[in-house]
Amino acid sequence: MLMKTGSQSLTEQLSARFAERIRSRLLAPGARLPSVRQCAQQQGVSVSTVVAAYDQLLAQGLVVAHKNRGFFVRDASFNAASAPAPQAPAAIKGVADSANPDAPSAWSTATWMAARQAPVDATALIRGMFHKVSNKPQPGMGVFPPEWLDTSFMPAAVRKVTSGSALRDFSLSYGEPMGDSGLRRALSQKLSVLNVHAGPEQIITSVGATHALDIVSRTLLRAGDCVMVEEPGWAVEFARLDALGMRILPVPRRADGPDLEVMARYCEAHAPKLFVSVSVFHNPTGYCLSPGSAHRVLQLANQHNFHIVEDDTYSHLAPDHATRLSALDGLQRTIYVSGFAKILAPGWRVGFMAAPPDLVQRLLDTKLLGTLTTPALLEKALAWCIDQGQLRRHAERIRTRLDAARARSVKLALAHGCSFAAEPAGLFGWVDTGVDTDALAQRMLDEGYLIAPGALFHAVRTPTTLMRINFATTQEAAFWKVFARLRDAML
Repeated sequence: MLMKTGSQSLTEQLSARFAERIRSRLLAPGARLPSVRQCAQQQGVSVSTVVAAYDQLLAQGLVVAHKNRGFFVRDASFNAASAPAPQAPAAIKGVADSANPDAPSAWSTATWMAARQAPVDATALIRGMFHKVSNKPQPGMGVFPPEWLDTSFMPAAVRKVTSGSALRDFSLSYGEPMGDSGLRRALSQKLSVLNVHAGPEQIITSVGATHALDIVSRTLLRAGDCVMVEEPGWAVEFARLDALGMRILPVPRRADGPDLEVMARYCEAHAPKLFVSVSVFHNPTGYCLSPGSAHRVLQLANQHNFHIVEDDTYSHLAPDHATRLSALDGLQRTIYVSGFAKILAPGWRVGFMAAPPDLVQRLLDTKLLGTLTTPALLEKALAWCIDQGQLRRHAERIRTRLDAARARSVKLALAHGCSFAAEPAGLFGWVDTGVDTDALAQRMLDEGYLIAPGALFHAVRTPTTLMRINFATTQEAAFWKVFARLRDAML
């Protein structure tokens, strides 16, 4: 809470608090600040103190004021005041309405521009990984706590592959363009357990799974191309495709898979070039694809000539028999992407893609233009971890620990008046709070908690009562007590 001191007035403290959040992008361009009265009530200060603090932010050029609307974080690249209100929710509803076959016409330029008015952009969560809001467990984070990933075999793997003259040899050469051959062989064997059959010559390593997704996008797409993406979906993917100039077509994600009727309408109206999907432990819902839906998606891909990127980032947490598009398709129209940052070594940044033979060289060219090669030392160390069975045993321990954490977190969420919009599974829970989670997120920041409001997971931001929680970081009753107190104050 703000406290009057000799060195800083309440006005200066409040202004500095908002300024720090804006500069660190925990409040992103377009974000609306609380109303003067709301802020005064939340911070326990007078209305005049808030007015003076907002005036300081205006003077610093960090916010803009819109008559009868409030104060907004300034975006130097886009004039939020002149933009029309986003129309996407109605457009999406129209696409999903089977009685309205003409609905999926192209969104207007104004609507696409308005889609950029996200009050909190995807980078807020990423920056939160590096700019800690407090030492408390963070429910909005998309990763396991560091103590869960601490192992003894990873340092041993590095020592193993750098013994003798190996370190010198690694350092004085670029390594193999497609990635370490030993790692690609190990990945080929690992994928075969999932019934994804890809030879080492079809596998290209990358600097994490996100880099692999970026390589695919830059290879197959050009600015203005239409891309189907599941909604709700991974906030970073929406932001990344938007930054590349793609036209995002949000496909509602259901328990058994994407809304096939919406996909079919998009295919007829927009001829999309790509579909991005998380088949197993979908983020943020935890849904897993059914075989029937998978077959229909592949039929649409063949009929309408688009590729599918299957992001299997959470494969290490899922059963081997889970339905994967790449297994059913045999890597004909699918490109399989995964990595090891979530389960093993975030700092190693090792990811990969398995692709159809006719796309391998094009994807490799894009990789070479962006990064030349990837670090051979870490790839060889990872190959050793896989070959020795260390990764498999580590993943089993993580799954057991996550199951226990999920049970505790679900019990606490239900006890504090929440419900689940999807059956709890995997790392994330899709929780209905009963209040606007955008507004709740700002209140939670004051208490040292960064949450992931549900609007982040939509192509065009609209108010929602949902939020995504990380089961590994929401096991403490202290968080849920703060959450319930602030939530109740908003009801």
